[in-house]
Amino acid sequence: MSDNSIQAVFDYHQATKHGYYRYAAGPGYLDWDSQPNPFRRYDGARMIHLEKTPPTDEPRYDDAFVDGRIAPVPVSMRSISQLLYDSLAISAWKSVEETRWALRVNPSSGNLHPTEGYLICGPIDGLATGPMVCHYAPKEHALEVRAEFDLRLWQQLCGRLPPGTFFMGLTSIHWREAWKYGQRAYRYCQHDAGHAIGAISIAAAGLGWQARILDDLGTDELALLMGISGDCEAGHKREAGRNGRAEAEEPDVLIAVAPSGRQIEETELPGDPIRIFAALDWRGTPNQLSSSHVSWGMEEIAEAARKGRSRRCEWSADPVKPWLLDARPLSLRRMIRQRRSAVAMDGETSISREAFYHILQKTVAAPGSVPFSTLSWKPHIHLAVFVHRVDDLPAGLYFLVRDGSQKTALEAALTKADAWRPPPGCPERLELYCLAEADLQGEAQQISCTQEIASAGCFSLGMIAQYREPLERHGPWFYPRLFWEAGVVGQVLYLEAEAAGIRSTGIGCYFDDAMHELLGLEGCSYQDLYHFTIGGPIEDTRLTTLPAYAGE
Repeated sequence: MSDNSIQAVFDYHQATKHGYYRYAAGPGYLDWDSQPNPFRRYDGARMIHLEKTPPTDEPRYDDAFVDGRIAPVPVSMRSISQLLYDSLAISAWKSVEETRWALRVNPSSGNLHPTEGYLICGPIDGLATGPMVCHYAPKEHALEVRAEFDLRLWQQLCGRLPPGTFFMGLTSIHWREAWKYGQRAYRYCQHDAGHAIGAISIAAAGLGWQARILDDLGTDELALLMGISGDCEAGHKREAGRNGRAEAEEPDVLIAVAPSGRQIEETELPGDPIRIFAALDWRGTPNQLSSSHVSWGMEEIAEAARKGRSRRCEWSADPVKPWLLDARPLSLRRMIRQRRSAVAMDGETSISREAFYHILQKTVAAPGSVPFSTLSWKPHIHLAVFVHRVDDLPAGLYFLVRDGSQKTALEAALTKADAWRPPPGCPERLELYCLAEADLQGEAQQISCTQEIASAGCFSLGMIAQYREPLERHGPWFYPRLFWEAGVVGQVLYLEAEAAGIRSTGIGCYFDDAMHELLGLEGCSYQDLYHFTIGGPIEDTRLTTLPAYAGE
């Protein structure tokens, strides 16, 4: 671990905090002429169009949140199509007057979608006669074949993994977010990667499959596997994006997906086969997304947070058991595809105390609880909750401890708490505590960059991460993983809001240190990484909703 790299991460995080008197550096206006194209394409690559299957009553929504509860379906053209349709595809188009834009299953800050998806697989019935690397094109719901390779190489790559295993890779095009958000954009790209990880994990569980991050791999190895390394013949270099070249993609994560049954336990891929990917015949030229660019320091923070090959992180030794909640009569895929980010809350809707507890229960991580079973590390994110309109529950500030081993440290760190009292009717295993009873709508709005949506819902929250200790223990590469975990929690909140008949939205603009001050946090042991609000949405009647794909 480089001391310079970890200091660069600490410096970046501090410099990109918003404050009452200073926002993080960003554009003073939006240069619409350079607005990035939201769709990456590889011109010249062969395209495989995928199937589109309308949502049905089965599988049940709640069943997908426990590993192994849904019987696995075979890996085939149809099921791969379903996985991508339920995780990274377009969910609808919106239009007003002459303007039209796409919404996707996986949410994104500002609907800018920096996250790109890749499939690396062996032979699959109806899809591929041999191993291949493909880029997913959501606008077409299709795969662009970037490279094909020898079956022996595939067997060397994943011989110790369960039968039927394939890989999903994610990358980020930082420019897409930096165009609007400037220096803070790297944070938002990592939120979005986390949402996509959660979306893939839940979609896989709906097919009876397991998904696990392969966290032993280094950043350079990920780039080779997905064909975005400068070492790949047709790949585009990381420093691209200027002088007429395609914008860089930064490799984020590789996820192993396999039918449930034999667990994905051996996650270390051999290095020698990965190096061979540099010499593959890579096809397709990436399109340039903007005609001009402004540097906001994305290359520097990405460089500091890159990872070498190392052993993966491990869960805590004493994990909690997953919640076994009743399966409500809700369709998983209807919840997935109807998910929307609320743009305003009505300030009137309330939810029952039981519904509130149910939502929070779903965010508690444990081995075997989807989507958190996809992550390879113990929980580092906790929730500071502003309760505004929950029936039979006093308004106030609450705190959900997602890793019980940290409770003592958190009690010492949250110096402004009046007390740590379990609220009335709270399930015994849910480590939720009331810190103060008060109307905090004004504080919630003020801290979330004065946005009314943070105070007009049923509740809002800040995601408080154990920060300095895991970075110093693992290294600067763990920095984006804290945001990924926050994004995975956010994906659960999005879907739980839909299941409760309300709506939610992530809030990336908040005053970091003002939230710390409210909680009494000092130093950098814990940091605020993401905000969320859940409540009754106000629909914008000026907008027209159109189907995601022709013929739907």
